[in-house]
Amino acid sequence: MPRSRYKSLVDAFAADIRSGRLLPGTRLPTHRQLAATEGLALVTATRVYAELEAIGLVSGETGRGTFVRETSLPPGLGIDQKDVATGMTDLNFNYPSLPGQAELLRSALRQLALAGDLESLLRYQPHAGRLHERASVARHLRARGLTVDAQQVLMVSGAQHGLAVTMMALLQPGDVVAADALTYSGFKVLAKALHLEVVPIPAADHGPDLNALDNLCRSRRVRAVYTMPTLHNPLGWVMSADQREYFVTIARRHGLLIIEDAAYAFLAEEPPAPLAELAPERTVYVSGLSKSVATGLRVGFVAAPAQKVPALERTIRATTWNTPGVLTAIASAWLDDGTVMQLEAEKRRDAQARQAMAGEVLAGLQYVRHPSSYFLWLPLSEDARADQIAMALMREKVSVSTAEPFATSAHVPHAIRLALGSADMDSLREALVKVKRVVGAYS
Repeated sequence: MPRSRYKSLVDAFAADIRSGRLLPGTRLPTHRQLAATEGLALVTATRVYAELEAIGLVSGETGRGTFVRETSLPPGLGIDQKDVATGMTDLNFNYPSLPGQAELLRSALRQLALAGDLESLLRYQPHAGRLHERASVARHLRARGLTVDAQQVLMVSGAQHGLAVTMMALLQPGDVVAADALTYSGFKVLAKALHLEVVPIPAADHGPDLNALDNLCRSRRVRAVYTMPTLHNPLGWVMSADQREYFVTIARRHGLLIIEDAAYAFLAEEPPAPLAELAPERTVYVSGLSKSVATGLRVGFVAAPAQKVPALERTIRATTWNTPGVLTAIASAWLDDGTVMQLEAEKRRDAQARQAMAGEVLAGLQYVRHPSSYFLWLPLSEDARADQIAMALMREKVSVSTAEPFATSAHVPHAIRLALGSADMDSLREALVKVKRVVGAYS
């Protein structure tokens, strides 16, 4: 087929979709039907749909067909943090806050202003952070069941920066990294930017399918595994002690680097020991204070095997040089005086209250959640289109994320993720009522 005709067919479909002649959710002819109708080779018909999918106009779903996408949704929905429109309730991102936190900050700044070493905060800090601040984090981590020396802790600008530093320092372009079939969207963005190949681990009951992970490592040269064993985002699971032991066994059997993301771990009450405690020789533990204290604080930390610390430190130098001293000084003081532990306990109670409300309002719908988490996963019926529901909710002044930003496999489930931690309780209830109504209308 001449290139001009192939391109003209792509352009014709694109024009029909963008003009509204082909509405979102429309099922397009099968590859074979398109080939027969247009007199094309099957491979060429497949190429037409592949190009339309690459530019975001259609989505192919295994066993179901090719569908027109909702193109009115903002690009980067569920990944890019954009300004929230006036009157919009954000169920897309979590930035939980409690009454009185602004006053806590005001008090902390006053205390910092009176400190004798204030001038030192105007200078560059050590790349991994000042040793006494690293020691504060190490003491905090003991309450999380992780025993590390201060020298194994590195201060970073939020958990996302911690992930970036870890992946840049310890992985190479082309490396294969295993991750859950549904996983944190920020990891996906990093993996793409660093040219890593992500292979999915299917989900089982209350955690990843570890037998599938073992088989994957036997068939592919997997370099690392990224995991959230304690309060998984977006599914909310907490892996059992037995699951963690088996996970570590697999990692040792195949020589895997474990990247343990504990950003939401503080919300789980009395979880099993972190993977970093069970396999300290091969686990990099990444967390921060964004969700437990404040997203604007941007203080995170990485705990790593001692032999990996120099490489991580060099990458911090290359990316940010150091975490801002004013922020780490505030964070360290709050870690030492118990403020962080107090805020974590209060946010657990807050998350539990929000989940209770969600369970009440969404009664009758199927959902997946942890009772102490700040998010909820809402599977949809096979007939429902997640992008259409997200767009309908946006018209109702409610912003949600589809499953697409979280999916690492070719199959993207029909689902939406609800972040419960950003709106006040009255606004949250009102938004959840709209979610139930819209989902019901499209199911």
